[in-house]
Amino acid sequence: MYLGIDVHKRYAQVAVMDEAGEIVEEVRVENANLDDLAQRYAGSQAALEATSNYYHIHDTLSEHLDVTVAHPKELNQIADTDKKTDRVDAKELARMVRLNSVPESYVPTDEVREARALVRGRQTLVENRTKYANKIHGLLSDHGITEDVKPLTQEGREFLRELSLPTPWDSLLESYIELIETLSEEIRNLEETIEERAGSLKETQLLMTIPGVSYYTALTIYAELGEISRFDGDKSVVSYVGLNPVIRESGDSRIEGSISKRGSGRVRWLLVQAANTAVHTCNDEYLSRFYERLASRKNSQKAIVACARKMLVSIYHMLDRGEVYDPPDVNA
Repeated sequence: MYLGIDVHKRYAQVAVMDEAGEIVEEVRVENANLDDLAQRYAGSQAALEATSNYYHIHDTLSEHLDVTVAHPKELNQIADTDKKTDRVDAKELARMVRLNSVPESYVPTDEVREARALVRGRQTLVENRTKYANKIHGLLSDHGITEDVKPLTQEGREFLRELSLPTPWDSLLESYIELIETLSEEIRNLEETIEERAGSLKETQLLMTIPGVSYYTALTIYAELGEISRFDGDKSVVSYVGLNPVIRESGDSRIEGSISKRGSGRVRWLLVQAANTAVHTCNDEYLSRFYERLASRKNSQKAIVACARKMLVSIYHMLDRGEVYDPPDVNA
C-alpha cells in the first residue's frame, strides 16, 4: 500500500492507494492517533510534506512505515492539480509515492535537530530583544528625544532610566528596559550552551579553525547544512545555501547575475560576516588575496560575497575530508 499524509497542526488527512492506483481508504486522523494507522499499514510506503511539526510525526510513522518527506516547494512545482484541498493533497502524495516520484526533503538527525533548536532559539531571543529596543526608539521619538541611545548597552539603559516621561510612557519604558535585560540574560545563558555544544562536535571543531568563524557561526553552519555526505559536491552545497550566481543563457551569450539567495538566509548572512572578519580583521592570506583581486574589478560587496562562497567551498571539503582549515590544500 501507498500512503499520502497531508499533515496539519492537530490532524492529518490520509489517502491509502493500492498497487493498481485505486484509493482504498481516505481518513482524517488526529496526529496523536497516527501511530495506530501506521501499525495497521505496517511495511507500506508513505509520504508526507515537510511542515513545521513534521519531525515527531516522521519519527512516529517510521517505526512502522517506509517514510519519505516531500520538499514543499518542489512538490508544488510538479504536482499536476490546480485544486488545493486536504483530500486532493493526500491523494497526490499517495500517487507520487506509488510512482516513486516524491521530491525528497532532508530529514536531519537528532544531533542536527538539537543544534538547530539552539541556534534558532538564540535568533528568536535576539529578534525579540531588538523588537523592544526599536519600541524604545519609537517611544523616545514620540517625545522629541533625539539623543542617539543604545538600549542594548548598559550605558544606554542607565541613560533611559534617568529620563522623566509622563504616565503611562514612563511605565512602558521601564517595562521595555526590563524585558531587554531579561532577554539579554537568557541569550547569555543560551550562548554558554551553544559554546559547549560547538566544542563537543567534531564538525564544529573543524569549522572553528577558520579565521572569523566563532562557535555560534560554526554551530549554525553545521545545523543548517546537516550531514555533509548528503551533498554531491561543493557546487551542490553552494547552491543549497543560495550563494550560486544565477546564470542566464540566450543563444551564444551567457550572463552571470546576482546570487540566487535560495536556502538559508541565516547561513548566507553569517558566511558574509565571517568572510568580512577573515579579510579585514584576521587578514586571512587565502581569502584576502582573493578579495583584493576581485575588489579591484568589482565592488567590495560583490567581492565579499564571492569570498563567502569560496569559504563555503572550503567548508565543504573540510567536512567531507575531516580536515582543519588549510587553504593551499583546498581545491576551491
